[in-house]
Amino acid sequence: MSEEKKSLNFIEQIIEEDLANGLSKDKLRFRFPPEPNGYLHIGHAASICLNFGLGLRYNAPVNLRFDDTNPAKEEQEYVDSIKQDIEWLGFKWDKELYSSDYFQQLFDWTITLIKEGKAYVDNQTSEQMAVQKGTPTEPGTNSPNRDRSVEENLELFLKMKNGEFEEGSHVLRAKIDMKHTNMHMRDPIMYRILKKHHHRTANDWCIYPMYDWTHGESDYIEQISHSICTLEFKSHRDLYDWYVDQVYDPAKLRPKQREFARRNLSYTVMSKRKLLQLVEEKIVSGWNDPRMPTISGLRRRGYTPSAIRKFSDTAGISKRDNVTDVALLEHCIKDDLNKTAPRVMAVLDPVKVVITNYPEDKEEFLDANYNDYAEGFGSRSVPFSREIYIEKEDFREQANKKFFRLKLGKEVRLKNAYIIKAESCIKNENGDVTEIHCTYDEDSLSGSGTEASKRKVKGTLHWVSIKHAVKAEVRVYDRLFTDEAPDGHKDKDFKEFINPDSLNIIEAFVEPSLKTAKILDRFQFQRLGYFCVDTDATENHLIFNRTVPLRDSWAKMGE
Repeated sequence: MSEEKKSLNFIEQIIEEDLANGLSKDKLRFRFPPEPNGYLHIGHAASICLNFGLGLRYNAPVNLRFDDTNPAKEEQEYVDSIKQDIEWLGFKWDKELYSSDYFQQLFDWTITLIKEGKAYVDNQTSEQMAVQKGTPTEPGTNSPNRDRSVEENLELFLKMKNGEFEEGSHVLRAKIDMKHTNMHMRDPIMYRILKKHHHRTANDWCIYPMYDWTHGESDYIEQISHSICTLEFKSHRDLYDWYVDQVYDPAKLRPKQREFARRNLSYTVMSKRKLLQLVEEKIVSGWNDPRMPTISGLRRRGYTPSAIRKFSDTAGISKRDNVTDVALLEHCIKDDLNKTAPRVMAVLDPVKVVITNYPEDKEEFLDANYNDYAEGFGSRSVPFSREIYIEKEDFREQANKKFFRLKLGKEVRLKNAYIIKAESCIKNENGDVTEIHCTYDEDSLSGSGTEASKRKVKGTLHWVSIKHAVKAEVRVYDRLFTDEAPDGHKDKDFKEFINPDSLNIIEAFVEPSLKTAKILDRFQFQRLGYFCVDTDATENHLIFNRTVPLRDSWAKMGE
């Protein structure tokens, strides 16, 4: 029986049609074009996985091209972080390129357009130009500068280039059609004056090309076959084609722009401007705060490249805007870590247990598998002694039959250790249990092969030996926003929905094997969730971030 083939997404269908219509497969070339004005987030991961995935599918090169046309917002820090994120996700680009590589070529083409009467310098205010542009239902009106002579336009444009005008005083516009039904075609701006230091070209230029002029021409220079953009650029496609038409040589490949819906995720914001706000106002600790939807934040929280790629593949790509439930992302990392993360013991909210019939000076080192359900994980030695910690919620003085944890007069098994029975407890003046006294069945050691060890008790608890426990800081992260669409309210600021409980820092106790854990190592804390060693951790100060709890809300919704 032949293996069922996965259906093609609509971008792959477009490519297949082009190949069927005569496009040579060796002409396929894709690109990922980030603007280095912030850190990449999970929405960008969709575009990365799409473009680089197409490269892998068709054995075609994929360029990494930085859209660095706005020196006011761009920084080398962002360039470096973008490269790190793409590599971490497991992708390799063919050429590392920059829009600034083409500044001279774009300028030369612009001079030709001015000489052909297809571009002019406008020195009106932005407010005047906005009024003349009209509305989607009303045509625009021509600028009084639209019919300047070629000579005057050349002279003014060169003065712009030479820094003789102030920022905002002059722009260069393409001369297309002020009555066009597509607003983007109504004499769009091609160049503006920005007297800012550029992270690559320094102060060589004080005029910078607009994205629309740069985008298609850069694709054409690089001979990109399919320029894949997000849906908001669909209305720009006419302009993309018009600009390419001005320089197109029929002997060369003509790039085509096609659009897909950007990835939106519930309980977060995906606008780089809003994410920057969170950083600048110190609502989060930085771009890589584990609550951020940035790739660097997800990495620090404990997400894996394979989980993010799986999420992108499962969520798919669409022609229409939609919102993906963040629970699907959480499901993907849970599914991945369930197969890869060693299982260890940690107690986050401890209460002391004294095993009264266990010798005071005795300690044992028990062999415990890192995973009882799969081969290849190995094992470690876990110390056991008379006094241990368990979770407070794992004990009740009295409970109904559905409570299978520790209660007075009843037995539970300690994971990898013995069966214990709760005999009594001690409380403080507030009535809180501070100590539980238990007895143990000496013959019930897990794996010992005795009859007692084979006894069936319904509850199994995780624990740590107090004498050997290692203190650790645990950062329990939850979603950053309480609302499913925090920026979807016209009358409210998105920051009104910040979750006050998105970070809870606690002192926990972990088994001593974790003393050797390294930065970004991932573990399952048994019965609690998945945790990752934070980048702030040191040899003397262990810090774990909670990646995700064990309960899987997305899987439950799908049942």
